[in-house]
Amino acid sequence: MADTTPDRTPLASTLKRIALPLALTRIGLLAERLARAFWPLWSLLIAVLAVLMLGLHDMATVETVWVAAVVAVLAGLWFLVRGVMTFRWPSREDAFQRLDTSLVGRPLTALRDAQVMGGNDSASVAMWRAHQSRMAARAATAKAVEPDLRVSSFDPFGMRYVALTALCIALLFGSFWRVGTVAGMAPGGGSAMAAGPSWEGWVEPPAYTGLPVIYLNDIEAGPLKVAQGSRVTLRLYGEVGALSVTEGVSGRIGELPDPAPPSQDFAVAQDGPVSVEGPNGRAWDIAVLPDAAPEVEIIGPAEASYEGQMTLPFRASDDYGVEGGEAVITLDLDRIDRRYGLALDPEPREALTIPMPVPISGSRAEFEEALIEDFSKHPWANMPVRIDLVAQDAAGQEGMVEGFEIDLAARRFFDPLASAVIEMRRDLLWNLDNGKRVAQVLKAVSWRPEGLFRSETAYLRLRTIMRRLDTMTTHASFTPETRDEIAEALWELALELEEGDIGDAMERMRAAQEKLSEAMKNGASDQEIARLMQELRDATQDYLRQLSRQAQQDAEQNGQQQQQAQNQNGMQMNQDDLQRMMDRIQELMEQGRMAEAQQALEELQQLMENMRVTQGQGGEGQSPGDQAMEGLSETLRNQQGLSDQAFRDLQEQYNPGANQGQSQGNQGQSGNGMGQGQQHGEGQGQGQNGQQQGQGNDQPGGQAQGGSNGEDFAKGDLAQRQQQLRQELERQRGNLPNIGGEAGDRAGEALNRAEDAMRGAEDALRNDDLAGAIDRQAEAMDALREGMRNLGEALAEQQREMRGGQGEAQGNAGGQRNDPLGRNAGTNGQLGNEENMLQGEDVYRRARDLLDEIRRRSGQGDRPDVELDYLKRLLERF
Repeated sequence: MADTTPDRTPLASTLKRIALPLALTRIGLLAERLARAFWPLWSLLIAVLAVLMLGLHDMATVETVWVAAVVAVLAGLWFLVRGVMTFRWPSREDAFQRLDTSLVGRPLTALRDAQVMGGNDSASVAMWRAHQSRMAARAATAKAVEPDLRVSSFDPFGMRYVALTALCIALLFGSFWRVGTVAGMAPGGGSAMAAGPSWEGWVEPPAYTGLPVIYLNDIEAGPLKVAQGSRVTLRLYGEVGALSVTEGVSGRIGELPDPAPPSQDFAVAQDGPVSVEGPNGRAWDIAVLPDAAPEVEIIGPAEASYEGQMTLPFRASDDYGVEGGEAVITLDLDRIDRRYGLALDPEPREALTIPMPVPISGSRAEFEEALIEDFSKHPWANMPVRIDLVAQDAAGQEGMVEGFEIDLAARRFFDPLASAVIEMRRDLLWNLDNGKRVAQVLKAVSWRPEGLFRSETAYLRLRTIMRRLDTMTTHASFTPETRDEIAEALWELALELEEGDIGDAMERMRAAQEKLSEAMKNGASDQEIARLMQELRDATQDYLRQLSRQAQQDAEQNGQQQQQAQNQNGMQMNQDDLQRMMDRIQELMEQGRMAEAQQALEELQQLMENMRVTQGQGGEGQSPGDQAMEGLSETLRNQQGLSDQAFRDLQEQYNPGANQGQSQGNQGQSGNGMGQGQQHGEGQGQGQNGQQQGQGNDQPGGQAQGGSNGEDFAKGDLAQRQQQLRQELERQRGNLPNIGGEAGDRAGEALNRAEDAMRGAEDALRNDDLAGAIDRQAEAMDALREGMRNLGEALAEQQREMRGGQGEAQGNAGGQRNDPLGRNAGTNGQLGNEENMLQGEDVYRRARDLLDEIRRRSGQGDRPDVELDYLKRLLERF
């Protein structure tokens, strides 16, 4: 039974203690009920104020303003009546209940209760008093309850936010002065007319300047500086003709407009006066601030990276900011040594136009950037050029550097053979008529291939290029399209020759180590040591790439099990380990501890010589992907042999007996089996009277060595073998593993093109069109190489996904595995290690890679829900 009398001793004392929280809670209830009852009214008032401050009523007719005013007044009255009807003044009891509800167990209500049973029992009375004391102590901790001012349930469309947004815009771009102008639209306009005519004016600079709008009513008469292209807007209120505008800044000539209309605007084109004549008029002397043209200059030499990217630093500035620009590169014929392949006039080529980079964020008034582009494949690479660097601003003005003379920086080739191939590629792109000369030079360069080529593949690729070039120039079928194809093939061949094999990479790394060691011993400068250290890093990266490629080739040739046994006996080291060692060496050198740095460098050299890069191990035997790659490689070798035989037959038609020669070291395939002693391909050799004594299957009536039946290679047999090779490729395509992804699709398309080219070569051989057959065979080989490259990428991507799905990083022998951060996960039951995961300067790149991998996996819907939830939590955190 509750007792509502508030004069109970515990309750009275408690109410005195919580008087302030109770009063604040009551005030909060008042604010809460006012907000819910009158939010439509104050939203309407705010919206009307925003409209008046923006001056929208000045743009509408008087009738429209009156209709809007009547609607606003009626709506305001309705919202006011509705608010009064729904509003209830909060009582002390309401505040009491709100505060009591916020406490655990409602102690204030408990203090109002009275004991109705056991009043004569002292134990019961004592228990009741203890209960009252606990409730009083709990009630004494009461704090004011915050009001709930949210009215989103009453305003589902957010109209109050629309009104507040309009008011913010009015505060930024409007003026309180405009509110008073609405009085002039009242019937009779008595007050406005009695006050006399008035005016308003603005000067709006061009948007690209970023300058604020000038409100002329706040500017006293006198000089005024404005940006060029600014627009002046003046509005006259009151009786027409009472005020007029005169100006001399627009530069308008002829018949001038009437100076008395209520609204006028004109652009500022020159210095001059602007005045509002009449009551309360004002005059200004406008001075135009000219918009300066942008400036640009080149501040450093053009440099090329190892990969061939040219970097040309420049500086640009403008008073209001540079919008963009471009660099126009033209060939400087006057500075070119016009000899050899450059003696002919070059084919006309359009100038290179490169967009000028500008900062994405920050100020563009003055900045330094670098023009970065790779021109290594362009015919003008490493040749004298002129650069016109143009910068533009928003007004369309230009500033430029004209005729800046440089050599177009690009990748350079230091291997002699690769350099010769690139030079012939340049001559071929210089003029189409250089085709015969390029073929002759390539024949001369590769006449004695012993010791010149590091691999048989590179030599065979050069022979294919020479045959195509010789055939096309002989039969006048050399077109710009085929020239570009041959140029691309020469570029890929030069890259293969330049990068070399693992032995060359090891020699470059040793040379870089020796240079760095000598520099430390001789006390070289910090800049020289830093440069040599970077060379060592680059050489080490190249060596790692070559070592990884060699390991993969060994795995394909020797089998996975044998390779795994070799890996377990070899030194293993990942890229992060090498990075940390080189960082340590550089740190020691920067600290001046050269002896320790020298010792660390020697240890690095020993480790690199003993290191072996391992690949992820699969199951026993070859996988379907490895078998497919091996079969396609065999098909490519057989196609190369057929193409060699077709070329020799073509030479025999035009020059009988020219193929009776010998070229040492020239080994190739004869379509179905290995044949040795084939001539060099162009019929050049040694001997008396121009005759070459030789052996092999290229002699008339000779036989192929190593063929299955030792049969002759007549044209009919070549067509039949081409058909068999095409059918073998079709069978291999049907047995390819099911590999999806973009690389897998590209591999399938490339093999389809190879099959079509083989079919075309087969038809050409049956029709005795050897030249056409050679062209189609070359297309087939190019398509086969592209298909094998894409297939390899697809297989590698599939292996990475399989390793990622299993949550393991395989490849370390002895049962060791790496976690996703590349750290050793521990062995013998030990979890983790004490290595610092943030060592090295590659931390941020690793972090970006990890985040990209998390995002990629989170988008794969076929993963388990538990894993997807975990990936989602990682993304939310990072």
